Formats: sequence, C-alpha cells, structure tokens
Amino acid sequence: MTPRLRPLFLAASLVFAAAVSAAERPLPRGMLILNEDNSHFFGSRPPEAMTRAGLLAWADGYAGTAVTHLFLNPTAMRASFRSRTREAIWDPVDGIEPQALWPRNAKRLHDAGLDPYAIWIARARERGISPWISLRMNDVHSVEETANFMHSDFWRKNPGLRRTAGKPAQPWTDFALNFAHAEVRAYNLAHIEELLERYDADGLELDWMRFPFHLTPGREREEAPILNTFVREVHGLVLRWAQRRGHPIRLGVRVPAHPDAAAGLGLDAVRWAQGGWIDLIVPCPFWRTTDFDIPLGLWREQLGASAGRVAVVPGVEHNVRAWVTGPTGPNDLATLRGFAATMRHRGADSLYLFNWMDSQTRPVSAEDYAVLLRDGLDAAALERSLRRFPVTFRDTVPAGFPDGTQLPAEAPAGKTFRIATGGRIGPGKLAAVVGLAARDGVNAARLGASLNGVPLAPAADVAETKPLGAAARGVRWTVPAEAWRADHNELTVRQEDGGPAQQIVWVELRAGER
Repeated sequence: MTPRLRPLFLAASLVFAAAVSAAERPLPRGMLILNEDNSHFFGSRPPEAMTRAGLLAWADGYAGTAVTHLFLNPTAMRASFRSRTREAIWDPVDGIEPQALWPRNAKRLHDAGLDPYAIWIARARERGISPWISLRMNDVHSVEETANFMHSDFWRKNPGLRRTAGKPAQPWTDFALNFAHAEVRAYNLAHIEELLERYDADGLELDWMRFPFHLTPGREREEAPILNTFVREVHGLVLRWAQRRGHPIRLGVRVPAHPDAAAGLGLDAVRWAQGGWIDLIVPCPFWRTTDFDIPLGLWREQLGASAGRVAVVPGVEHNVRAWVTGPTGPNDLATLRGFAATMRHRGADSLYLFNWMDSQTRPVSAEDYAVLLRDGLDAAALERSLRRFPVTFRDTVPAGFPDGTQLPAEAPAGKTFRIATGGRIGPGKLAAVVGLAARDGVNAARLGASLNGVPLAPAADVAETKPLGAAARGVRWTVPAEAWRADHNELTVRQEDGGPAQQIVWVELRAGER
C-alpha cells in the first residue's frame, strides 16, 4: 500500500470499526415500535395529500409521542416506489393499470419526484425517531385473484416456485413462494440489496410473518438450514452497507411467538441470534389474534449468552379472538394494556405495534389512539388504567404443535382456564368475566366461579358484550386481591343451575376497574 493511500485506508477502517462496535451494543430500552405497512398511507389519504407536505405531516404525527421507532414497509410482492428489482404497485397487470387509491396515490408521488420512504426516513431522524425499513418476505394477500395488482410477475409466472408446486394450493398459504428454491432466495436478496442501497435507514426488518410459511409443507424443520444461510447472507449485506454508510445498520426479524414453533417452521431466530446475524427478534402472532401468552422467559433461556445482545420485543396485533374459527374483534386500550402488563412482568422493556396505524386498521378510536401516543405503555400508564387479560390462542404453529386453544367450552361440564396476566395489580377493582353464547335460557343461567381455588362473589353483568367475542351475555365476578397471582391465574367456571346448557365463548380477567 502506498503512503498516500494509507491514511484513507486507516480512516475507512476506523469508520467501519466504529460502525461494527456500535452495532454490537444492544438496542435501546424502552422502545415503542410502530409498523407502517406498504398500503396504509396511500390508501387512507386523498390525492391532494400526495405532496411533500402530506408526507411530512404523516411523520410529524408521531413526533413528540411515545413512539420511538417507525418501521416503514415499502414492499410486499410489489413495491410502493419505482424499484429496479420488482414491479411498482401501479404497473399494469395484463395491460390493465390498477385504479385503486393505493396504486394511484403511490404513482402520484412518483410522478412528482417524491420518494415517501426517503422523505420519511430523513424526517423521522429530524424528529428524534429511529427509522427502519421492514420487508414482507412472502406476502400472499388475495392470491385467489391471480390478476390482482398486488402480485408480482415473478410470482404469477413461476407457479413451480410455490410451496406446493404442481399440486392444488390448499390452504391459501401454500400459494406462498418456497425459499427452498435458489431462484426465490436470489430474487429476495436482490431486492434487499436495493433497499439497503436506496434507503439510509437505522435498520432492516425481515418480516417473516407476512406470511409465516416459507418452505415445503411438512419439511420446514428439515429445510431450516436454507433460511439460516439466507439470513446470514442478509447480515453480510447489512454489514457491507453499514461500512459504506459509516453508521450501524441493525437487522431484525418478525417470527412466530413461541421459539419452538418458529424453529418448527424453519424460522429459527434463536440460531440466527446465536450466529450473531440479528439484533432484534419480534415474537408475535400472524393476524387472527393477539397472543397474550408469549413465553419471553423461554426465548431468553434458549438464546443463552445471546440474550444480552439481542432485543426480544413482543408484538401485538389488531385482533383478539378466542379460538381459530371464533368471532373476531379489535383490541382496545384495555386489552393492549393487559398485553403490555403481562409482557413487562415477563421482562420486556419494549413493545411492537403491528396493524396499529393512524387510520383504517387502527383498532381503537382516534381519541384513544391519541392517548396511546401520548402515554405509551410504560409501567406508570399501565398501573393507573384498566387492563384486560383475555384467553386467546397461538395462531402460528407447525403441524402437531399445541396452539393453546381453550374455548369454546360447555358450561355444565365446567372448565378451568389458564390465563396469562401481569405482575402487580395496582389500584382498582379486580374482576373475572365470562361471555356466553346466544342459547335458550342464557339470561337466566347461573354460573359459579373460583380463581386459583378461591370462590368468587357474583357481580353485575357486563353491559357491553360486543368486546367479549360477540357474546350474548357477559357474566362477571369480583376477585379478591389475595386470590390473584402473578404471571398466570386459573379460573374455574361451571354452570350451577339445571336449566338449558350454556356455552362459554369468552374468558378474561380484569384489573383496574373503577
């Protein structure tokens, strides 16, 4: 090396060393991460908002709030910007230009020379929010409509690269691309490198939960090394671009809520963490329901020495559902706070919101959304608020893996329900609530209950039953403080009269009722 080049080499080496050293430090505590999906902004604003001012106004809506990180999703099968590695969302399909608001608005921005993600990344940093790019690894929305504008030419023209090539695709998740094929991996790696080159973000998230099935059905665990190698290669790209940018770029993943379920689907985030390839794991459900029993302790146990370096941030969804085919409804602030209380009790210092955007998929009212952005989900805000702890199930597991379904249940036979709850109860009343299906005699039925073996006193029925899985009646009992346990509680319920048999379709505990 010539003397003239040596200072330049040394400077570049120092920049790279500083970036690597910073990347080795754990992510900050107290994160509230919000994911903005690839369609929401474009599909929720009028054409006249497709301006720089409109873009800045969206980002400014999170400035000065409890949100610390914005995960911006520019791509599913197609990109919401003009990409060189896959089609833009507004490109014609079979010669027909999409006319929906989303593609038309995205094209309006492109035609005006505005890249929303570049603008949002810069604005977020100005406002003290960390911007990431989040990539949906295998989105299969509306795959039953092969000509839908959301689908890439790569997917449409390569049916042999899907999970069940040459076979009927049932269920619809079998329409997903199969990462066991080298062509699928190369296709995605090219787009990932384009995103790293195009956007100067603080991190990249591989969203394996949109959608969560990526390998040959029945061979996911056997084929897991394929995804291990893929994630290691993405990590190499991230390190290369961190060197070029002169600052660390983190790598995160969204995976199933249980580490063994994730590994069983080939999404072995524990292995990825132990390999030093990722900085963030978001264990979470797919979509059907929020999982209120994410085993954070098991995640830390399996991570071992990597637990101190890799952040495990539990994710909450839009929906709450008691069993896989049961009625669904949105979370409210009380269920969100119940989720947060349980996760904080289990050691989480950060939380991740998915499908909690500022309109349309927002589960709560605009007023409650403003409260969430103002107060966040810190311990003090939780202690002074109503927290609901419903019984749900685990919605993304491999074949044969228990999903924890406890409902529905026949009331005359009785049943003991295991309910995940937080630690300290704080001020306010405690209650147990059970929702009953619409059956003859439901309003006259008499039920008894005990919590952890302590009999409960009946209280007035719940007036509003819609949040109880659309139950016809909400039966409530008062819970004495001494009966409540941290982490898990066991509620036993049985019909005590001789009337028509009733069905239990909803179960929850409540803390902080006024």
